[in-house]
Amino acid sequence: MTTLLLRLGAPLQSWGTSSRFVRRNTDRVPSRSGVLGLLAAAQGRRRTDPLEELLDLRIGVRIDQPGQLERDFQTARTRDGSASMPLSYRFYLADAVFAAAVEGEPALLESLEQALRSPVFPLFLGRRSCPPAGRLLHGLADGSTRERLERHPWLASPTVQRRHQAPTKELDIVLDCPPGEPDAELVRDEPISFDPRERRYGWRSIHRYPFAVPNPGYRAPQDATTPPFAADPFDPMAAFEGIA
Repeated sequence: MTTLLLRLGAPLQSWGTSSRFVRRNTDRVPSRSGVLGLLAAAQGRRRTDPLEELLDLRIGVRIDQPGQLERDFQTARTRDGSASMPLSYRFYLADAVFAAAVEGEPALLESLEQALRSPVFPLFLGRRSCPPAGRLLHGLADGSTRERLERHPWLASPTVQRRHQAPTKELDIVLDCPPGEPDAELVRDEPISFDPRERRYGWRSIHRYPFAVPNPGYRAPQDATTPPFAADPFDPMAAFEGIA
């Protein structure tokens, strides 16, 4: 088994699976349809193109930095300005970071990695107004989605890591699972067609569980019996050494 690991981080991202009419929600976890849509855009697939090859991919997501829920609203008027259109609300995740593992055939994953390095269409995290920021690709490696997400280092920002004053951090991992598995949840984000004239999505089962990863930003507290800076005393005159 081979997996491709992605870091999904940006100032704003939005993963709607239940948006209707004037209310555009976001899930707290990247949707399968959103991740597959990002891969399809990198390949240059149009919305009317078939998705069969991508639907065989297995996807898992780890919530490295949950971010904050933000709400925006939009107003509009008719072209001649005589009437107002309904007020619409849009929800986003601000300052969130996710690790997404994509498992599949090595040849397909290699082609997807190359496509992500030089995408045909612009990439975005759920909506066109949400381009990815920072390092997106974290390489190919052997292992399943579960194995890759459990062993990869924590991808939260250094500031978040330092603020978490513990040697480990418990993160939620979301994986595909069989429908009959205990504690399985149903979500409607299996893309059948991205065609704007006939968008269709199916149901899939997911399993969510916590997993502790090491915190790279953790620093053990200093021994209270040791005077501060005893190991490396500060000499204010050292800067003037050698000056005649």
